[in-house]
Amino acid sequence: MNPDNDSARGHSHTDVDWQVMADQLENGGDLQLPVLRRTAARLSELMDPQTKVRRILDIGSGPGVMTCVLAGRVAVRQAQLPEGLDSGDEHGEGGLGPADLGDQQAALNQLAHVLRPGGLLAVAEGGLPMRFLPRDIGIGRPGLQTRLDAAQERWFQIMRAELPGSTTVVEHWPAMLSCAGLIGVASFTSLLDLPAPLGEPARAFLHGHLTRLRERAREFLNAQDHTTLDVLLDPRAPEGILRRADAFLLSATTVFTGLSPARWCTCPARRR
Repeated sequence: MNPDNDSARGHSHTDVDWQVMADQLENGGDLQLPVLRRTAARLSELMDPQTKVRRILDIGSGPGVMTCVLAGRVAVRQAQLPEGLDSGDEHGEGGLGPADLGDQQAALNQLAHVLRPGGLLAVAEGGLPMRFLPRDIGIGRPGLQTRLDAAQERWFQIMRAELPGSTTVVEHWPAMLSCAGLIGVASFTSLLDLPAPLGEPARAFLHGHLTRLRERAREFLNAQDHTTLDVLLDPRAPEGILRRADAFLLSATTVFTGLSPARWCTCPARRR
């Protein structure tokens, strides 16, 4: 089966069951809560102490776990992206205008443009693929996680290309933030390390994660790997992710940051 012919088969990789995704993101957010708190503290340290934080925009907030970390009281505004990628004025009126999520640089430019002087833009991108199983798990062919990573990357590549107005860009985030006119560009990485044996919430999260991976990777894996995934997802199997004693959870998330200068320059990148 040739994955490059997905469009001809009428299958879109941008089709997502958002209810299932929301539940998975919420479970993951709860597990990541200590990391999110450290991230929020780090972002606070990066702000100019003379800059008074009056408003925080959490774009693409998912289930809102990080939003709750950032502020005890929040106002929720529902919008359809990319058309609803609005920040508005300090009262929430007006907005950025349309921004195509397929064009990462254009989205960064617009987000950077609404920052007040001294404001901070933080983008959580990159890091390392999540690890949760040994290389040899005793069933199937060793190295399943590496193959799952490759299949996930292939799925993402196709999904990204199917986005409206998708634009290829070298994902050098420090350079992209600088191109958006931000200064003091930096990055930091937070680690989530839950050793084996895992508790029930982490196991439930991994079960959901593997379920989603099986759906996304079905056309990129061979029959043996599909059989292995079936065993891992079987709630009654001792080798399953809900029961095995060697399952762990290790992930690294990188956050790239940049500050709004005192006044905007008029370079070509800012006039896009």
